[in-house]
Amino acid sequence: MYRRSVQLMEADINDELVALEPNQGLCFGFNSVATEIWRKLEQPRSFGELKSELLAEYDVSDEQCTSDLREVLEQMREARLIEPVR
Repeated sequence: MYRRSVQLMEADINDELVALEPNQGLCFGFNSVATEIWRKLEQPRSFGELKSELLAEYDVSDEQCTSDLREVLEQMREARLIEPVR
């Protein structure tokens, strides 16, 4: 399970998201897929739930979805935007 670990100030620009973490003054740019993942994490979700939802919405192979989702979640975790729920 993953959940958001911060509150961001957000602005939509077309199908992408620009977000500011005000406490540290960090700015993030999310592409359309990362934006979708971020929005889905308003509530804690498992990797499997996220993957199933993305596969239903995008024309992508299971393998590609798995790889891309792992990469985005790892980038968000490294930026301290999300954290695993135990």
